[in-house]
Amino acid sequence: MRLHQIKKQHPNKKRTRIGRGGKRGKTSGRGHKGQNARAGTSKRPEMRDIIKKLPKRRGYRFKSIQEKPLVVGLAALEKNFANADNVNPKELLSKSLIQKKKGKLPVVKILANGKISKKIIVSGCQFSQTAKKKIEEAGGKIDACLPAGRKPISP
Repeated sequence: MRLHQIKKQHPNKKRTRIGRGGKRGKTSGRGHKGQNARAGTSKRPEMRDIIKKLPKRRGYRFKSIQEKPLVVGLAALEKNFANADNVNPKELLSKSLIQKKKGKLPVVKILANGKISKKIIVSGCQFSQTAKKKIEEAGGKIDACLPAGRKPISP
């Protein structure tokens, strides 16, 4: 045996110094290269990114929760009702001037579209001021009508 043939029984192990810290070896769970592998980088908060991605639009962009009333014109009332008839959501439904919404009687608003010459009695409906004026000029009455935004009590 010669001197150059002698080998250590337990040779020194060379330790990898990449990605020091933690117990995850080589890259310490940071993957390879890139922004996330570097030291001292702070990333933007996720919530801010989400907010930044939302489109900027002017005005209020959500539909109102309140249901809009179904519209019936005076011309339709003139055509479908006789003198001294009661006009209410039930009657309008029976004469198929309106339809149910989700199985319930909807809120009805009477507008001043057309002319009216019959004396009708309106109840349980909303109305425009001009419609009220025209109904009263024709000799009709408005009983227990609802102010705008209120719903009738369903029977």
